[in-house]
Amino acid sequence: MGCQMNKSDTERILGMLSHFGYEQTEDSKEANLLIVNTCSIRQLSADKAYSLVGVWGKWKNDERQKELQGKPFREIKIAFCGCVAQQDKEKLLKRFPYVDLVFGTNNVYELPYLLRRVDEGERVCATNETPKKFTDGEEEAKYEIKRAKSLNAWIPIMEGCNNFCTYCIVPFTRGRERSRKMSEIVAESKKAIQEGFKEITLLGQNVDSYGKNLEVEDGVEPTLANLLRKLNSIEGKFRIRFVTSYPTDISDDLIKAVKECDKVCEFFHIPMQSGNSKVLKEMNRRYNREEYGVIVKKIRETFDDVAITSDFIAGFPGETEEEFLDTLSAIDEFELDYSNTAAYSPRVKTKAAKWTEKFIDEETKFGRLARLNEKNREACLKSNEKCVGKVFEILVESYEEKGEEIILAGRAPNNKIVHFKGDKNLVGEFVDVKITSASTWHLRGECV
Repeated sequence: MGCQMNKSDTERILGMLSHFGYEQTEDSKEANLLIVNTCSIRQLSADKAYSLVGVWGKWKNDERQKELQGKPFREIKIAFCGCVAQQDKEKLLKRFPYVDLVFGTNNVYELPYLLRRVDEGERVCATNETPKKFTDGEEEAKYEIKRAKSLNAWIPIMEGCNNFCTYCIVPFTRGRERSRKMSEIVAESKKAIQEGFKEITLLGQNVDSYGKNLEVEDGVEPTLANLLRKLNSIEGKFRIRFVTSYPTDISDDLIKAVKECDKVCEFFHIPMQSGNSKVLKEMNRRYNREEYGVIVKKIRETFDDVAITSDFIAGFPGETEEEFLDTLSAIDEFELDYSNTAAYSPRVKTKAAKWTEKFIDEETKFGRLARLNEKNREACLKSNEKCVGKVFEILVESYEEKGEEIILAGRAPNNKIVHFKGDKNLVGEFVDVKITSASTWHLRGECV
């Protein structure tokens, strides 16, 4: 559950487990070890994890009853990891007596040792406050990565955040910013390309801050721009993406690097969170509406077919109707191509969670979210319509059989989804496609 960083952590967890005799099963009812990798950004995400673990607990109890009756039974162990684990710690063991292991975001590479303790009958909670990942790369190097079967390899380049936005729990669950060495990232990327992946996505909660805790390596300053240049020089036909960007950390050199590197996609995900400067200040964002606009303008003036996507929160504590309308107008003014949206959800430890007297009532909050989603749909359609008549190089990701026709689906460099007729053998290939029509969520085209 959760962000791309969780997907990356999961691939590393699967790699470690494969070293100790575990094989992944698609049917969870067959599993001896069940792990939920959780997200705590919103309460809904945490509640989904709690519900899933509750179902697993019932399975475990049913097997326990079989054991007591002398019948054949399946031994089940349940593990809870990710950001909710890092946040709630021992509380999870008390709340869910059938959970065997809780391990936090800073303890991923301790999993083999933790499982040995569980096998010896111990219920374990391991949630270090001090991050250990990315310190020297030695733990990561011990284990392979069991990447999901896809064309895209998720590659974390940094983790954590130093910004302490008043609504966000990431600094408490992922810790402070720390980066991996460029040489480690390049080596992992080369291996992924050799394994057949056609796209690598560089991950970080605040990816533009990459390298601030690193020393110069081989005479090269460790910045995201320079990392992109190094990765772009790797031989082979593949793409490079990066997420997520913090507006005021997007440097001129980064924009220049994206422009000059032919393998880097012309796509920027730049969360704005609110279109109102007063609300942005209360969120502890380090920019105002005007400064965000300057960054967007600079990017759009540099690229012809760039896509800029964003994140917005509806119903932040104290937000007035007029301030919310500024968010709607920002989507129009900056011609944002797509936005992730959410109603404000108070998170433990964050400043905004204590502003209970400023909380927006649920009806108003979710009413605003509905209007925000409608504005987002309008913006997506407008953005997609601008693509009609243009030719994009599409990385084909999948196909679907519709009668006698094969409909392929893939992504343009600007991350837009394109559907077109073709041969299913084109999956994994790059194909030039002319866009013939647009809908809200995807484009349609034909091979050229």
